Amino acid sequence: MSLAAKLDAGQVKAALDGCAAADSFNYKKFFAACGLAGKSADEVKVAFGVIDQDGSGFIEEEELKLFLQNFSAGARALTDKETKEFLAAGDSDGDGKIGVDEFAALVKA
Repeated sequence: MSLAAKLDAGQVKAALDGCAAADSFNYKKFFAACGLAGKSADEVKVAFGVIDQDGSGFIEEEELKLFLQNFSAGARALTDKETKEFLAAGDSDGDGKIGVDEFAALVKA
């Protein structure tokens, strides 16, 4: 399932266009631009469930690398640098992955 179905298509396109170049991804700008930052806590949890593709209850590094593809199948993968920065920003307890509460805090940051 794509998250684009739950968000405004124009906002998603603009958000993806804004980080099309390698090493240009900024999670704060992306969440604001795509409209996810303005969604309810329950809607953010649904988004977490889509991104947590293996259903482990956590978003791991490999899932983060493919983060943008949850919004559009043709979107690029994040670079290693972007992935590590995104993980570091969201992993508040230092366990190497992002839980649902950490993700919600990241979206609302």
